[in-house]
Order: sequence, then structure tokens, then C-alpha cells
Amino acid sequence: MQRSEPASAAPIPAIHHKHGLAAGEGARPDRADWTIDQGWRRYTPAEHAVWKTLFERQTQLLPGRACDAFVDGMKKLPIGADRIPDFLELSEVLDERTGWQVVAVPGLVPDDVFFEHLAHRRFPAGNFIRKPQELDYLGEPDVFHDVFGHVPMLMNPAIADYIQAYGEGGLRAQKLGVLDKLARVYWYTVEFGLIQQSDGLRIYGAGIASSRTESVFSLQDASPNRIGFDLERVMRTRYRIDDFQESYFVIDSLAQLLALAPIDFGPFAECLADAPTFQPADVLVTDRVLTRGTGAYHLARRTGAQHMNKLT
Repeated sequence: MQRSEPASAAPIPAIHHKHGLAAGEGARPDRADWTIDQGWRRYTPAEHAVWKTLFERQTQLLPGRACDAFVDGMKKLPIGADRIPDFLELSEVLDERTGWQVVAVPGLVPDDVFFEHLAHRRFPAGNFIRKPQELDYLGEPDVFHDVFGHVPMLMNPAIADYIQAYGEGGLRAQKLGVLDKLARVYWYTVEFGLIQQSDGLRIYGAGIASSRTESVFSLQDASPNRIGFDLERVMRTRYRIDDFQESYFVIDSLAQLLALAPIDFGPFAECLADAPTFQPADVLVTDRVLTRGTGAYHLARRTGAQHMNKLT
């Protein structure tokens, strides 16, 4: 579920070739764990050029927006603008720092496979890269989203432990039939989380860090709500898969996520199975609201869609 959402939000999706699980049974790899060889030597100059374009515009955009842990992780990894990173080189540095490694997969993988990898400190990263016409939107996580967005944060011990715990919890939640609750936690933290640093609000979620448009929207636009993170609240809140988020949940420190690592996510989610579900734009009287959004962006989008429907 959490692996089948857009890598970054943008108004107009591009039509592209499906990968991995999204491509159907014909794309299933021979290995049961869905891993494949990255095939680094097979990347074309055009593909390296797409990486360069994405890398350069994000690294120019993120200073003052990305959290300290992201910046620190990026500096210590073998990642640059000149070429798509080699997963073996990344894994060597990661393993020494936090015991993680990056494994190549063809694209989307089944939930149980995804959780199994995370539970054993293996981050499955798509080995393909988007096309030049897909720079601002991709319906699947590619190598730029997975590596640029996620891997720098895996250099941080708190995030490293948290994501491993999430993988273990995911396996249990799947058996209990409450995976939707846990998917929301991943979405609102690892993918679209914000953190309050002493010098201001910053990005740590990969879905934001790898998106040119959402990097600005999440921090600076008046439209979305920015709400203090609460685990139960997040587990009960739906999210947007087709556009910018209507609400972002803000942690006070990475230690707040580390404190979640010992929690048995599966039974916790099961306890909430019958609890009311909140919509993405909802603001509750119990929320710690950092910013009460205007909702103007999504209102304009809905109004525009209604107008188009009337015309057609």
C-alpha cells in the first residue's frame, strides 16, 4: 500500500511504463524477495542526465528547507550530481553507519516483501529512473525518489531504528488485517513528515525532499494544515495519493520517532480498527495546531474539477 503511492505530488500526471508489481505478473523477478541486480553499467547517458537535472535542482532548493539529519546524511554518502549512485557503494557506507543496505528491486513490491526487507535493514529501491517528461510527477517510486529522498535519512540512527521497527510492525499488522492504519504512519512520517528544528520547520520525509513542488508547498504555502504529530491521530487520518497533502504532521525531534520503535504497531493498530477515521483536511479540537491552513489550493482544485465536469 505505502509503496504504491506517487513518489511526488504534482498537478498533472505523466503516462509512463509500469514497473515491478504495478506491471503485473510478467514483471515478477526470479528471486522470491524481488531483488534484482541494479545493473548500474546499463544506465544510459540520458538516464544519468535525468538524475543530474533532478539532483541539481533539489540540492539548490533544499538548503534552509531540509532538516539537519538529511543534510548530514547527504554529505557522508557517495551521492553526487554526475551519476546515478551505485547501490553497492551506498550500502558499504550505510552498513558501517547504521547497519542498513540498499537492495535493487524492479519497482513496486508486495507489502510482505517490503516489510520483510525493512525488518532486516534492507531498503528496497527501484533501479529505474523517470523519463525527462516525468520530472515533476511519477506514479511509482524510482531511483531518485528512493535514493535521494530516503537514503540520507537512513544514515541517522533514530530513523534507522524507526524504519526497521515499522517493517516488523507491518508484518504483524498485515496478519491482523489493519495494514491501512500502519500505512498512514509511514506516509505521514517517512514519506511526508516535517520536523520542528530550533531554526524553523524543516523537511525529513522523502516524498517531500524528492519533490521540487512539494518542498515549497509543504513549508511555505498557506493552504495546508501543519499539526503536531500524535500516533493515534495519524493512524486514523486518511492521506492524499494524487496531490499535495492537505495536512502535514510535525515531530519535535527525531527522538520522537525513536520512541515509537519499541511500540508493537500491529496490536496498537488493531485497537483502533473500529475508531472513526479522519479526512486529510480535518483539524480536531484536540490537535496541537502549528498552522491552520486556508485549504485554498485544494478548494481551487476541486472547484476547477467540478467546472470541467459541467463543461464535459
